[in-house]
This record gives sequence, structure tokens and C-alpha cells, in this order.
Amino acid sequence: MAKVWVVPEVQDQKLKKISLEMITLARRLGDVEAVLIGEGVSPVAAELGNYGVGKVIVADHADLKTYTAATYGRVLSDLIRRDQPEIVLIGNTATGRDLAPRVAQRVDAGQISDVIDYRDNLFIRPIYAGKAFQQVTAVAYPLIVTVRPNVFKAAEPIGGGAAPIVETATVSLTGDDLRVIVRDVVRQVTGRPELTEAEIIVSGGRGMKGADGFLILEALANVLGAAVGASRAAVDAGWRPHQEQVGQTGKTVSPTLYIAAGISGAIQHLAGMSGSKVIVAINKDSEANIFKAADYGIVGDLFEVIPLLTEEFQRALAWNSEQAG
Repeated sequence: MAKVWVVPEVQDQKLKKISLEMITLARRLGDVEAVLIGEGVSPVAAELGNYGVGKVIVADHADLKTYTAATYGRVLSDLIRRDQPEIVLIGNTATGRDLAPRVAQRVDAGQISDVIDYRDNLFIRPIYAGKAFQQVTAVAYPLIVTVRPNVFKAAEPIGGGAAPIVETATVSLTGDDLRVIVRDVVRQVTGRPELTEAEIIVSGGRGMKGADGFLILEALANVLGAAVGASRAAVDAGWRPHQEQVGQTGKTVSPTLYIAAGISGAIQHLAGMSGSKVIVAINKDSEANIFKAADYGIVGDLFEVIPLLTEEFQRALAWNSEQAG
């Protein structure tokens, strides 16, 4: 069987959801190993064994505390050259999209980006802003594959799984690798899920009419435990930060439920959210393009509809809680 590497993403010594989703795909491809890169990531190695990872290579070093393409790219490239895995899975996240092409170039590997499925020995990826799907197979190895978040089911722990073999890798970085040093990472703490990993996303566009208009979306998101997203028009207007932008020039998301409020449905936005399982569109323009992609559409004033939805969800969740209690 093929040797398949997963490159997990770790935050605060915890595996991010995309890491477990990649393990699900890796199990279908061959024998699963993992490469942990960072500072203080060694304790995570044992946890990976619970998900069927047979071997974990740990590159734990102070110079890897924060991600840079040069340092992480050097470490991963050196390990690939040494061990020759056939397939390397990397999350199609902001970090992964930066890392994967650099590694592919360094090790002279092929790359398949934004994979959403694998069947009949073919990787499936969307093209033309999700209007078509491409089936890709490898003709040579190694192969670097980036995996879209929230598409594959997160791996479940395997009962009685054996502890993985843990190897500590030697980290050798040069002055060129350390030319860029990240002094600090400032995180915005909202208490909401990260956009690309959220099961529910509530997004607003130009129809929100301003930054204050997003307050009703935040109220709905708080009730649903959802992330808040925005269209490019809303971000360009300064109403929301860029890290919340969904679309071709923002983030690609695949939640279970995507609620689009006041979003016209430009092709650039659809490219970032068309993979959502269920799409609900709210717009007063019955001819808005967003309704062509929506599973459910509400034609009406979003400033009337959203508060009503929030109240109904609150009632439904309270009733469910009472029944469960």
C-alpha cells in the first residue's frame, strides 16, 4: 500500500478539525503516517495514534513556533526527500495553500489542490468556480494534495488503537530559512468557530447597508453557534474584516448550513461557498443570482426576516433543550 503522510495543523497543542478530516481521506489511500511541525507539538503525537496513525515524525523546534513558508517548507521538504512518501496531504487552508506549492516545487512533486472527494483512484476537485469538477490521477510520485476543509468527515478514534511509532526529526535551518521572523501573532477572539471549519455560517453582503447592519447577523450567529462571514463588497466597504471574506479572493467554505443575507450572488462569492450542503438565501430582489444556488430562498427585507429567524431558532432550541432535559 502507498505511504501516505498527513501534515496536521495544530493550534494551542490541539489538532484542528482539518487534521482529522485528512486522516479520513488518508485511510482510503494507504498506510497513514503524520508529520508534526511546530514548537511544543510533541504531546500531540500520542493523540494521533488514537486515529489509526501508525507513525508520527515530530519536528519540534523553537524556530518553528510560528508558521513561515520558508521554515516549514524546509523541514517538510527535507523529510519528503529522505523518506519518499507517495502522497502528502495538507489542508487547503490559508497556511496549506501557502506551504503546498513551495514544497511541491522543492521536491519536484505534482500537486492537486482543493480536493473534495476520492473515488475509483481519482481525486475530485472543483474548477471554474465550482461549475465543473475535474478528475485527477497521479502518473508520478511524490504527490502533494491539499484537502478542502469541512468536506470529509472527521476521523473517529479507533478503539484499542496501538500507540504510534514516534520519531524525533532533526531540524536544520539555514540563515536563508530564517530571513523572515514572525515576532507575534494577534488573534481576534470572537468565541465563534473558525470560518473554514464552521458547521453553520451566517454571511452578509452589500444589502446589510453598513457595519451596524451586521449586528443582527451576529445575534443570529450567537444563537446558532455559527461563524459570521461577509461578501467582498462588505469587506471592501470596511464593514467587516478581511478574515471573514468568503469567495474567490477570500476563504472557501463548506459548512452544513450557509445563510446568505443581502448577498446578490456574484460568481466570485459563489466560488467560495457553493460547496455548502444547504444554502439559504435572503434577499428582497427575487431575481438575485444567489437564489439560483440556494436550496431555500426567502424574498423579503432581511432586517425583518433575520430577527424573526433568530426568535424562531431560539424557541426551537429552547424546546429541544427542554425535551432533552
